[in-house]
Amino acid sequence: MSQLPVFQILLPLLAAPLSVILRRKTLVWQLATGVAWASLIIAWNLLQEVQANGPIAYHIGGWAPPFGIEYRIDILNAFVLLIVTGIAAVVFPYARRSVEAEIPAEKHHLFYAALLLCLTGLLGIVITGDAFNVFVFLEVASLSTYSLISLGKDKRSLTSAFQYLVMGTMGGTSILIGIGLMYAVTGSLNMEDLAIRMAAMEDKRTLLVAFTFFCVGISLKLAVFPLHQWLPNAYTYAPSTVTAFVAATFTKVSFYVLLRVIFTLFGADLAFLDLHFDKVLLVLGLLGVFTGSLVAIYQENIKRMLAYSSVAQIGYMIIGISFYSVNGLTGGIVHLFNHALMKGGLFMVMGCILLRLGSVQLSDMRGLGRRMPLTMAAFVVGGLSLIGVPLTVGFVSKWYLILAALENNLWPVALLMLVSSLLAVMYIWRVIEVAYFQKPDDDAPELREAPTSMLVTTWIMVGATVVFGVFTEQTAGVARQAAAFLLGVSP
Repeated sequence: MSQLPVFQILLPLLAAPLSVILRRKTLVWQLATGVAWASLIIAWNLLQEVQANGPIAYHIGGWAPPFGIEYRIDILNAFVLLIVTGIAAVVFPYARRSVEAEIPAEKHHLFYAALLLCLTGLLGIVITGDAFNVFVFLEVASLSTYSLISLGKDKRSLTSAFQYLVMGTMGGTSILIGIGLMYAVTGSLNMEDLAIRMAAMEDKRTLLVAFTFFCVGISLKLAVFPLHQWLPNAYTYAPSTVTAFVAATFTKVSFYVLLRVIFTLFGADLAFLDLHFDKVLLVLGLLGVFTGSLVAIYQENIKRMLAYSSVAQIGYMIIGISFYSVNGLTGGIVHLFNHALMKGGLFMVMGCILLRLGSVQLSDMRGLGRRMPLTMAAFVVGGLSLIGVPLTVGFVSKWYLILAALENNLWPVALLMLVSSLLAVMYIWRVIEVAYFQKPDDDAPELREAPTSMLVTTWIMVGATVVFGVFTEQTAGVARQAAAFLLGVSP
């Protein structure tokens, strides 16, 4: 049990080169799926341990910080670890039939190796307590994601991957500069030690510059408006499995890093009292919500529509930080979990449709509700959650955010968030109208439902949006504990 933190990283890291050695597509898929489920079990045990006994500190090689590298797990990153591994445990079984249809057989072992490296990087970002290792793991996850996106069948996947590479490199460089500036003035890279040393410094000028570089770099990785230009094309042209996994995990991990930078490294006083960063975040969040939703309404490619919807949903999480309160942070953190379920499930639906229909264009989906009823029913459930209908996870997130807005006497913001839900109704309804109320063309081919392995896993993801919308203790409850932990108050 004491070695679980390092096993969380070692399992997918060692499985990646093993996939290249095995080469056989069935074996590498089984290996990747097994690793994903083992990682989920480890993450669940770590969360239980943290809730029972407090934060866990694991010193690599026995070297104590600040000289050695530390893996440190508290209630916040234990929750994020559970999200990432939970998504992987559902998406990896889904991947087999989708990958067979979209990726050449001779590249399957390379695909799963890259997917495992992406999982390694994401878990490493979350679990490490060392600032430089955040950058290292971020690059591991980013480089593997670029290669995964480039494997899409559409030639535009290559230009999308290159665009993401350019913007991702800019973001990574900005983060590295911020880390270098912090090291220059403190001589430490351990995040807990950095926080103590920076809090004691009287001259804050270098720290302000480091904070700026950090926030710009993370905002690029997180796709905060207006630094989101890489996201729509990347999600649209990547293979279906990649879109489902990356959309549900990468931006969530980036949001976690932003929380760490603001509340753990630099401190909320510097960010919100000295720099008034909360006002900047509130404006950017609202712009992201409305811009993403408005552009989504006019999209004909449904994957692209959902991609712009992700920009809007990221805006909600940013708004949660800006409230600087327990309810606000709870809303932002629980939306991290809820959006992973919603968007992961909806992109998995798109993978099912692409497999059978060969297209995700709105004009090709006429009558699809009758031709693929179970698949489209999953889209409806996920869409209702995205809107924020009661008894779904989307409602839970928006409830906390609106409550936080009213507590801060920001009723216009609460009203705007309600209006933004109506925009979500508009773009989700466009799909429902075409699928259920329009007849297919006379020469439209007969369609079968998606394969059982894809349909079952899709419904697990989508069904979870209802289950956790009703039973919120393990999501909103843990998110509230994490919010209180970041603010240093009682839950």
